[in-house]
Amino acid sequence: MALLRFIPEMPRLPGPLVAAATAAGAQTRQAYEASEFGRRVALAREVIPQEHEAGKPRLVRLLGEAAILIEPLRRSRRPKLAIAASANPQTVMILPGFATRPGRMRYLAQQLEAAGHIAKRWGQGRNWGPKPDTFDQVEARMLDLHARHGRPVVLIGWSLGGLYARELAKRQPHAVAKVITMGSPFSGSPRANNVWRAYQFITGHSVDAPPVEAELAVKPPVETVALWSANDGAIAPRCAAGRPGERDRAIAVRCTHLGFTYDPQVIATLLAELEATR
Repeated sequence: MALLRFIPEMPRLPGPLVAAATAAGAQTRQAYEASEFGRRVALAREVIPQEHEAGKPRLVRLLGEAAILIEPLRRSRRPKLAIAASANPQTVMILPGFATRPGRMRYLAQQLEAAGHIAKRWGQGRNWGPKPDTFDQVEARMLDLHARHGRPVVLIGWSLGGLYARELAKRQPHAVAKVITMGSPFSGSPRANNVWRAYQFITGHSVDAPPVEAELAVKPPVETVALWSANDGAIAPRCAAGRPGERDRAIAVRCTHLGFTYDPQVIATLLAELEATR
């Protein structure tokens, strides 16, 4: 205890200096919260009832998405896909998933083209989420494809791209032959997935208040097929499969969420759907 007598006391800061530092800290915090970055962080940290995320894939499923890293090696060892020439060639517009670019779906497009289908990009580069002007441009792109090729277009949308596809078909059903979604969360809670927080931070809006008017669960007035997977690490399978009345058919495949862009079973399913398109 005697040693304590030799420990000097820390000097106390003057009261006005402490008050000034406290005020500066409060102003900095207020400025951060009012900033766009702070607003987006708040969206990503939004507190929600636990049941809103019910059904989202477990962490082990999300980790399984890392399989895409070894896909180039698997593809080099996998027998080349046997693609038969189509007797019913279609014009297809492919819409990428959230935060991905069209190049991510190039392998899939090449397989469709090998069968004789015309596969076109959506024309918007990387998909950073719905915006009114972006959506209008995609709609114009689809109408242009319809006019140039003289027949309704098949829309193939992966994840968020599938939600675009469904809404486009509602706006312009005469220009759409069929909608095929792949792991797209059009049914149930928009938070029953592992990506909604990242989505809200990047887009700056809530998943249930997009800047484009949409009724996601309402089925388009054209044939609508939903591909879903129990191995999906991002989207709740039930949200991607939908309920009767929200789509015409739901087809189960076994792939990861990223695997929708390259899995042989998915490609075979798409080719069969295109062949059966009227």
